[in-house]
Amino acid sequence: MSKDSLLSRGDDAVKTREPQYQECVDAVAARGFERLGLRSSQSWHDDPKHLLFRLSRYKFVAKMLAGSEHVLEIGCGDAFGTRLVQQEVKALSATDFDEIFIEDVKARMVERWRFPVFTHDLLAGPIPGKYDGVFALDVLEHISSQHEHTFLKNAFAPLTVHGVGIIGMPSLESQTHASPTSRAGHVNCKSMPELKKTMQAHFHNVFMFSMNDEVVHTGYHPMAHYLIALGAYKK
Repeated sequence: MSKDSLLSRGDDAVKTREPQYQECVDAVAARGFERLGLRSSQSWHDDPKHLLFRLSRYKFVAKMLAGSEHVLEIGCGDAFGTRLVQQEVKALSATDFDEIFIEDVKARMVERWRFPVFTHDLLAGPIPGKYDGVFALDVLEHISSQHEHTFLKNAFAPLTVHGVGIIGMPSLESQTHASPTSRAGHVNCKSMPELKKTMQAHFHNVFMFSMNDEVVHTGYHPMAHYLIALGAYKK
């Protein structure tokens, strides 16, 4: 049943068999359906499980940064998973260098979950302000190795001394098994030791995690499909 047909019949005309689910119908009548973003919509159509994997990464970040005063997401894309982090922190801002994605985020913004979102190229300079958490998921692998230091330096520049930086990316070992779509634009995937060394140039303490599908662990890193580096105490 479409949103229009629910609304046209009126609130009293449509009742769920179990009353606890009536709020679902009432929500659609009041504000319509929530909408997937550009990337999440494509994933849900072509490979639904990949959307689960991506949301699981956001869930991990959300728990690592829980209670933070102000968090910055870099390379937010359609920001569909961003709300998971927003739910755990006091304030959140997000940025991407592609205006198409930023326009999509703004078009889907709802008042309850509103947050600042804007375009910015991290290779051109840092973002003004101060943040006690900065994270970028599925971004660094798109930055060439010759520019990665500039990217990370600018990304972590607004981070407070005691803030936390998180980078997530597909592992180098995973690329043999990745689809052509997944590999597109991946010019800088790393093994876990390589990613840790890269992050150690910016943080005194770096903690590494492996990820397979939606499971985050500390297991054998050459078999990990995805890597997450958490940096603390910025240099």
